[in-house]
Amino acid sequence: MNNRYDVTIVGGGMVGASLALALMPLGLRVALVEAIPYDSAAQPSFDERTTAISNGSRRILEGLGIWSAISMAATPITKIHISDQGHFGFARVDAQERGLVAMGYVIPNRVLGAALWRRLPGVALKASENLTVYCPASIEHVAPGERSCRLKITVGPAQSELESQILVAADGVNSVVRQAFGIEALVRDYGQTAVITTVLPQRFHDYVAYERFTASGPLALLPLEGGRCTLVLTLSPEAAAAAITWSDAEFLRELQQRFGFRLGRFLQVGRRVTYPLSLTQAQRTSAGRCVIVGNAAQGLHPVAGMGFNLGLRDAACLAELIAERYKEGTWNLGDSGLMAAYDTWRASDRDGIIAFTDTLVRTFSSPLRAVQGLRNFGLLAFDLLPPAKSALSRLSAGMATRVPKLARGVRLV
Repeated sequence: MNNRYDVTIVGGGMVGASLALALMPLGLRVALVEAIPYDSAAQPSFDERTTAISNGSRRILEGLGIWSAISMAATPITKIHISDQGHFGFARVDAQERGLVAMGYVIPNRVLGAALWRRLPGVALKASENLTVYCPASIEHVAPGERSCRLKITVGPAQSELESQILVAADGVNSVVRQAFGIEALVRDYGQTAVITTVLPQRFHDYVAYERFTASGPLALLPLEGGRCTLVLTLSPEAAAAAITWSDAEFLRELQQRFGFRLGRFLQVGRRVTYPLSLTQAQRTSAGRCVIVGNAAQGLHPVAGMGFNLGLRDAACLAELIAERYKEGTWNLGDSGLMAAYDTWRASDRDGIIAFTDTLVRTFSSPLRAVQGLRNFGLLAFDLLPPAKSALSRLSAGMATRVPKLARGVRLV
């Protein structure tokens, strides 16, 4: 077996699998290494959570050929309503006012994961000369090198050693590959835990996404099919542990108190799961022959729903840079020029989203009255100023900098 590859992607979650699909048409030899099968209940990337995707991300998924497979399960967000409990400030964003069909879409993670993996060779019952999938596979050793990287993996009872011009770290916030290249990650623990579940309100959501800031932390309600909503309720770790033990009636009563009656009474709640919240930021997005994407590069608070969209743009930008060099015949994937181009391209988008999300969390978590007053005036000003809404839309869609071809609906080849 020829175990030499141009690109090896470690991590087959939503970003890693997307990058693999983006690279497939280029004619490169690509390997995708993933520890847990996509359809396993233990797969953390494709659990019961949902993901809000932007229009730019929708176009990327269209370019990867999977949007048609998930569009029936995608619920549009036509409006966004932001409010602060107990205060007068609020803000609204309307897709129609911006000339859009929707501000974005909400997709179950399992649906998105299945659509991505069913396009991969082996899973799709077809072979590919360009892409080899190793799953389930565990990483035994990562050896960075000047001319190539070596990766020792275990697949079933056998061990294999892969050699690659470039190694892509797409293996999450605790990335083994990132650590092997000596890249540290700054971690800010928000001291918050997200309780995630599905609720059914009395009134139809009318495809409105709600972001409500409360004294105990922000909560988000995202529209789903059948009038249901995904709930992301942010609490202290102690309160979140208690919330898991509440009866359904107790949980709905607490939610009602925090959210109010815009959607009438909450009638039902599904199974609840918890996730601790922090900001994880890799100090670099490349090192040697390693490129870092997705949560391995930055793990964000879910308050603004920008994490996956940012990671998907990582993958789209990297795929485009690789395609450009391959087309031009300047093919040395691990050269410093490629890494520098990737770092530069991603810097402003990444820094802007991280700063916005982190500031939002800290501002709306502050107990200081002066800060509370300023943020309420800020919400009102945002609601009244169209340029502010346009600026936020451009930031959230990654349009404040060079937009990758896939996000513009342009194919790489």
